Amino acid sequence: MGQNERHMTSVFERYLTAWVGLCIVGGIILGKVAPGLAKALDGLAISVNGAPVVSIPIAICLFFMMYPIMVKIDFAEVVKAGKSVRPVGLTLFINWAIKPFTMFAIAYLFLGVLFRGFIGVDATDLVRMPFGLDLTLGETYGSGTVVLHEGIKMLQVPLWRSYFAGCILLGIAPCTAMVLVWGFLAKGNDGHTLVMVAINSLTMLVLYGVLGGFLLGVGKLPVPWQALLLSIGIYVALPLVAGYLTRRWIITHKGEEWFKEKFLHVLTPVTISALLLTLVLLFSFKGEVILSNPLTILWIAIPLFIQTCLIFALGYVAAKQLKLSYADAAPSAMIGASNHFEVAIATATMLFGLSSGAALATVVGVLIEVPVMLMLVRICLKTQGWFRGPA
Repeated sequence: MGQNERHMTSVFERYLTAWVGLCIVGGIILGKVAPGLAKALDGLAISVNGAPVVSIPIAICLFFMMYPIMVKIDFAEVVKAGKSVRPVGLTLFINWAIKPFTMFAIAYLFLGVLFRGFIGVDATDLVRMPFGLDLTLGETYGSGTVVLHEGIKMLQVPLWRSYFAGCILLGIAPCTAMVLVWGFLAKGNDGHTLVMVAINSLTMLVLYGVLGGFLLGVGKLPVPWQALLLSIGIYVALPLVAGYLTRRWIITHKGEEWFKEKFLHVLTPVTISALLLTLVLLFSFKGEVILSNPLTILWIAIPLFIQTCLIFALGYVAAKQLKLSYADAAPSAMIGASNHFEVAIATATMLFGLSSGAALATVVGVLIEVPVMLMLVRICLKTQGWFRGPA
């Protein structure tokens, strides 16, 4: 396939926005028809000290979202990427030194100030207690108050702060599996994109928990450090190790050609299928909130849209200033703009609960990801002439 013939071949990829919409509608309908189903599924969890920590259904879905990405990582290429100092350095700087803090500021401005009245000044949300804590009823933790809900101690926090927490988790999760599609469509350097997916996944092992704990703490939200680290172990490290071992075994026993032509082809729809199933689960539980206040999606989407465009613009302009070729500039900018919503959804669900506003905010990130990133792809294609080198 030539550079000028690039397009999304999978029916999942071509119509992902439609699939996401159908899953949202399907989830809401499921929540109305069988309201106890999602709650029962969320109850299937691994508990620590009596507190539910890992939702087993979500963990399974998230594993199958991440595993196909990790299988594609060639660690030899990750090592070689260290020689490409400028594009790799730019991507890492935008992703980890700028993006988390602009997301914090933008989300706080819109959700905590401009839209707070629309969301509800006195509106509250119930989130999980950080495991390992044994607080008494009425005690405060961050901006939350310990209350008893259906026999379980929960933290009651302002609703806008719960949405804010979801935005923070998105802001510290750069680069998603779909960025491989965006880079491909923009005629970027596929090797660079894949290597940056790998490097970001490895960097997240170190920085995700640190930045997440810091920014949630600054935002007066519960800081479940153990849960943040556990989420990285389960949702990044586990599929990373499984992917590495699978890749190594298959290439050794079947050869690299069979691995690329047969095995990866079978895995292609797995990530998006698992994502869509997760959306059905999430929206089956959040349907009542959305139906009672459909503008909630809009209030969350606006700061996420602004953040995505800002980070893309910063990365794209910086790439031009660094005199990168277009093939490296396009994916470098889009990797920062795109969110690793798989990990963000998983972490929000595990930390705050499937029914939390934080989980809903990360789902809104998925909802706007496809149309916004397709818009940025078109911008890239129309501005190829700004950069040196072949497309």
